[in-house]
This record gives sequence, C-alpha cells and structure tokens, in this order.
Amino acid sequence: MDLSTSAIAISRREVLCASGVAALSALVAGVAGCTATTSPPPAVSADPSKAQITVLYDAFGKASAMQKDWGYAALIDYGGKRILFDTGNNPEILALNAKAKNVDLSRLDFVVMSHRHGDHMGGIAYLLSVNPKVKIYAPKEGFGVYGADLPSTFYRKDASLPPEQRYYDGAPPAVMRFGAAWPGANFQLIDKNTEIVPGVHMISLVSDKPGTLELRELSLAINSPDGTVIVVGCSHPGIDKIVETATAINPRIHFVVGGFHLVVSNDADIEKIVTALRDRFKVAYIAPGHCTGEPTFTALNKAFTDRYLYAGLGTTFALGATPRSTASAARNDLTSLDEDDRKSYRTLFATSDDHGHIRLGHATNCCGRS
Repeated sequence: MDLSTSAIAISRREVLCASGVAALSALVAGVAGCTATTSPPPAVSADPSKAQITVLYDAFGKASAMQKDWGYAALIDYGGKRILFDTGNNPEILALNAKAKNVDLSRLDFVVMSHRHGDHMGGIAYLLSVNPKVKIYAPKEGFGVYGADLPSTFYRKDASLPPEQRYYDGAPPAVMRFGAAWPGANFQLIDKNTEIVPGVHMISLVSDKPGTLELRELSLAINSPDGTVIVVGCSHPGIDKIVETATAINPRIHFVVGGFHLVVSNDADIEKIVTALRDRFKVAYIAPGHCTGEPTFTALNKAFTDRYLYAGLGTTFALGATPRSTASAARNDLTSLDEDDRKSYRTLFATSDDHGHIRLGHATNCCGRS
C-alpha cells in the first residue's frame, strides 16, 4: 500500500468514526430529549380477553363520584381494542367521569362520533387535550362540523365570465375540502357501512324523521361469537332500522346498548318498537340509556324481563353469552330505574324541549340535541 492509498484509508476510517460518534450523539440526545419532554402516549391495545362496555356519560345512575348530565359516552373494550363511543355534552364532566372510572382517554385505539349533536360531541375538547392525534370516525356530511369534501363538479360553471368573476379563476381543484370545527383532529369520515377492523363495523344511516331529516348517524356493530353487539348514540334513523341493517352482518342480534330516541314518543309508537326488537329481530339482551325515555325503559323492562340490563351512569357491562351489568354503587342486581334515577333523569330532561333539544347553558341551538 503506497502513501496515497494509506492516506485514503485513514481518511475513510476518520469519516466512519466521525459518523459513528455523530450517530451516538444523536441517539444520546434523543434519549435525553425523551426524558426531558412528555409526549402523548401511543394508543395501546386492551387485554384481548376483556370484553366490556362502560357508560361514561348519561343523565341517570346511582350516587357516585361521577356527574350526571344529558348526553352519552361509552368506553368499549373488545378484541384488544379500546374504543370511545361519543364524548358526552361537556368536556369538564367527561374528564371528571373518566377519572372517577379510572379511564385513561389518552390510550385509545380509535373514537366513534355517532352524529353532530352537542350532547354527543361536546366533550371533544377534553378528548383532544389528552389525545390530540387519535383517529376519530365520524359521519360524512356536506359542509359538516367534522369536515367534508366535494368534487368541484358539484357547481355549474360559466366559461364566458372573465377569470376574476369565476371561482378559483375558473380552474378549481378536482376535490374541494372544507374545514372542521376541530382543525387539527384526525377525522376519518364515513358515509357507508364499513368494517373498520376485523369484526367491528360502522353502520351508516340517514334519518328521515321530522326534526332530524337528513341527519347522518353512525352506530357500532361488533360481530361477536354470541351474535352482533350494537352500540347506538341516539338512533335518529330509527333503532329498528339500525338493528335491521346489523342483521346483514350477523342475523343473531345478541345485545343492544345506548339511546333509542323514544324519549317523547307515545305509547303506541313505543310498543311498536319494543315488539319489533323482541319478536321480529329477537334481540337477546338490551340495555337502553340516554334518550330512550322513561316510558320506554318501563316497556322494555316488561318485555325483556331478566334480559333487560340496567344502564345507568358508571355501569359496566361484561359481554359474553350472558351479558351482565354492575352499577357504580355496590348494588349489582339492578334491572330498572328507581326513584332517584327518575328524579335526576327528569331534572335534566326538563331543560329540553319536546324534541329533546337541549337548552342547557353550554349547548347551542344548532347542535344541542339528544
């Protein structure tokens, strides 16, 4: 090896050595940075053997550290996934209730927003404060609060106009994207029935009811070994239509939990729905809450007897062949609302009009609905 070759070899060794030192320094700096700053913890999977649903937000329930309020939120643990379904009406109350149940909302696999009414999405501010990048599935609506997009072919064009009188100077983007009420949130918009992870489906339906006409709503359907488990927010398209759609996933409907939106319905309409759920769709177990309504609680309890599960605030439902519920208080043999439940439920519902539109001080006219 001549002198020049030796010099080249030495130079190469020096470069490699310098690179290694730089890499090591970067690694040390990175480790130091990790210890010096606090990053949001990544989503973690729950225990795959755990299968349960916990009510985090509702207007009735046993006395506990949790606060009752009109709205709905539930935490679902299933198949190793932790899913938050809706966020309730108020961020402070959601935070309080999550803490009372020892629920860490910074550790979720994803979130489902059933629809755009304030008593279901009012807690998003707290959710994003502890989990800003979590994936949030929400209904896709034109110019909706969760964001939207449209092909620019949706509007008529007139090429005879000068550029300054035309949208985008006459050259619009192929897809026009519209902002969300929470610009940094990771919304994934759904406008059709979709299996988002194996066995977990989104049911997307549109309401045709007066007062909520054309409102899009998502429901969650889990295809469990015992049959379909359905979690609903408000059932504006009709709880019967949601259940019927879910039968395409699995004709056996094992368990239905959430709000059925019969809170102002008359006895005849209630009986029609109760009969359909029990006799037509042969729902095995039922756990109504939120906007289902007191007369409907009574009718469902009578129709389903021991297959009716109490669903007050703080209740956890253990899923399986025979779902069971335990209330936040010591009693776990509850099957219906007692007088304390009814009193709190009526007090909160008294602040709403005859369509269940919330008039609480922190709600708004456009979105404070049940």
